[in-house]
Amino acid sequence: MMDILAAPDPNTFHGSASAIGYGLAAIGPGIGVGIVFAAWIQATARQPESAGLTRPMLFLGFALTEALALLGIAFGFVFQ
Repeated sequence: MMDILAAPDPNTFHGSASAIGYGLAAIGPGIGVGIVFAAWIQATARQPESAGLTRPMLFLGFALTEALALLGIAFGFVFQ
C-alpha cells in the first residue's frame, strides 16, 4: 500500500507537457501573423493601388506562419 505522506518522485512528471509546449510554441506564430498583417496594412496605406499586388504575399506569409503553429501541435502529439 502506498504511503500518503510520502514525497512524490522528482523524476516523474504528471500532467500534459505537450499542452505547455504547444502554448509556448503558439506565441511565435501569433506574433508573426501580427507582423505580416501589420506590414501589409502599412504597405497598402502608403500605396493603395498596390493592394492587389501585395495581397498574394499577405496570404503566403500568413500560410507559412500558421504552418509553424500546426507543426507545433503536431509535434506535441508525436512526442507525447
